[in-house]
Amino acid sequence: MTTATLASPKLTLADRVVPRSVVNNVALIATGVAVVSATALIEIPMWPVPVSGQTLGVMIVGATLGAWRGAASLLSYMLLGLAGLPIFAGGTGGLIALAKPSFGFIIGFIAAAAFIGWLAERNWDKRPGLSLFAFLGASLVPFLFGIPYMGMILGTMGLPTDIGSLLAFGFYPFILGGIVKWLIAASVLPLAWRIVKSVDDRKDASAA
Repeated sequence: MTTATLASPKLTLADRVVPRSVVNNVALIATGVAVVSATALIEIPMWPVPVSGQTLGVMIVGATLGAWRGAASLLSYMLLGLAGLPIFAGGTGGLIALAKPSFGFIIGFIAAAAFIGWLAERNWDKRPGLSLFAFLGASLVPFLFGIPYMGMILGTMGLPTDIGSLLAFGFYPFILGGIVKWLIAASVLPLAWRIVKSVDDRKDASAA
């Protein structure tokens, strides 16, 4: 891997499917909101943080759209949910979400989408080995925001906020599901790129 590989942004999967334009960018960002909203419906109710499919949607949206569009999509998701659309886990929405221990994870989704999008722009989502590392990192990013925010809210409730309690509430219950979502995302993106390449090869062969 060279310095140029790390520094030079490349086309994302979305760019290979539709040409870049303002209209297409807006449509892709809106599609990302829809995807994450749909994965939020896949939920196992728990307190203080529910288990949901959102992280998988976040990673796929970020990797497919790239850093800025992925972040914009998840920022739009957060703002629309706060505005009252029932698109958060459990079909909830509204400013009341700010008072929930789980809201920090929604903030973390923005950073996770930007992180995996940045790596995807540098081809990490094309290669199975790099994809594993990239999506592992992306799956951990929401916890960097979610656990401290959860601790802040739990503290206002008079509940324990020591590191052991926070990990028991906001990390350990998500390990198994997180591994599944990580492996799915790390497998789907390289496979999607192979399919795109196969289609391109067939087009080139038919045009020759």
